[in-house]
Amino acid sequence: MGDASGTGIWIEPIADVRSPFEEKFGIPRQCGLAPHAQGEVCLREPYCDPDMLSGLADFSHIWLTFRFDRCVDQGWRARVRPPRLGGNVEVGVWASRAPFRPNFLGLSVVRLLEVVVAPQPLLRVAGLDLLDGTPVFDIKPYLPYADALPDAEGGYAATAPQPVLPVRFAKQAELDLAELPNPKAIRALLADVLAFDPRPAYRRGAEPERVYGMRMAGRDVRWRVGEQEIEVLALEPLL
Repeated sequence: MGDASGTGIWIEPIADVRSPFEEKFGIPRQCGLAPHAQGEVCLREPYCDPDMLSGLADFSHIWLTFRFDRCVDQGWRARVRPPRLGGNVEVGVWASRAPFRPNFLGLSVVRLLEVVVAPQPLLRVAGLDLLDGTPVFDIKPYLPYADALPDAEGGYAATAPQPVLPVRFAKQAELDLAELPNPKAIRALLADVLAFDPRPAYRRGAEPERVYGMRMAGRDVRWRVGEQEIEVLALEPLL
């Protein structure tokens, strides 16, 4: 990745993310909101030296510096519309975590489940909010005394979003889950993600006849939103 100013500053990915999220739609809007969203940070050569991982297992969480690589072609914006403001109010891009930034860089805190040294060094993590294949540029340990400040103010996002509706699995969805090698994990992941209603803000409200689809965990997940619940209809194989 080069510096557009021509100063010759270059950085390159040190790892890639393996994630259950195969498209932007449905990804939690912040890290940690879907604790069952598990994946891996797979280190690239020459940064997969096990010596570089020494001591990391003592930390419960890590910071990932990554790039919104699927947004680069859309360009950056001076003003954006954060979902937390309903998608209708603009703020400056520096007052947001939107992907449309000049360098398309993002930060994410994830729970570190395991440090794997062999045969291929990687990190197993949870609480992901990243697309499958996202390039990672740096990894740092999360320090509670420095990174969790009790007197910090969160502006228009002062409190964590709360689940919107309970999630129910229809009979066909339960049958589809039973065919998968890890049905409990995928069921928990879908419940985490859908409880926050991942639709755009302008679509909020009951839509019992409209069926949505999203690619997740190797399946085309079909679901709809009623007045009292979000119903998972089926988990269809990807075409």
